[in-house]
Amino acid sequence: MTIAATRPAGFGNLWTLPGVYAPQADTYLLAQALRSEGLTAGMEVLDVCTGSGALALLAARMRARVTATDISRRAVMTARMNAARAGHRIRVMHGDLTGPVVGQHFDLVMSNPPYVPTPYEHRSHPHGSAVAWDAGHGGRQALDRICAHTRDLLRPHGVLLLVHSGLCGVEETLSRMTDSGLRCSVTERSCVPYGPVITKRLPWLRDQGLINADEDTEELVVIRAERT
Repeated sequence: MTIAATRPAGFGNLWTLPGVYAPQADTYLLAQALRSEGLTAGMEVLDVCTGSGALALLAARMRARVTATDISRRAVMTARMNAARAGHRIRVMHGDLTGPVVGQHFDLVMSNPPYVPTPYEHRSHPHGSAVAWDAGHGGRQALDRICAHTRDLLRPHGVLLLVHSGLCGVEETLSRMTDSGLRCSVTERSCVPYGPVITKRLPWLRDQGLINADEDTEELVVIRAERT
């Protein structure tokens, strides 16, 4: 079912430093999925690509024990600042995707990673605010690594919640997760107007066949994967 992603209660008043990804429609859609999981006190939760820390804080307010990672030092500072202002203890670590927590295990992993397809002429290693959305030519630089490594982070019956754009290939994500030993499905969908980054790249995206000439909205999905 396609629904509109609306700002959920429980985010509070967040501060976001310049260059840090602020909560948007994909954040809200992932928040809806997180609330549906019914976290219980003491569950271990990992937020990969935490940005402002909005989703990490939401999990902390649900009494989970939360760890968050981000490759952006400004995002790490922002998430720590927001956690302190809200009075919640969240372990925020600087590093690339799941790298800072290798060997650890969690009941739930969630991620809103970079997923915007990026022309070749852009840097292969994005910098500044672009690190929050640029994801290689097919938009899967981060997604494929998350699919490959998340199973080892999950406890038995642990769950991954992953949000990304339909432009990146939803079936590809489902296939990769299934191949890694996870049982997965799309649990949330939402169609939203194109944001400024997609709008700027529309001619290139249409040349690549990723967007039709008559399309004016982007589909976002949340994929739920469980280690069985």
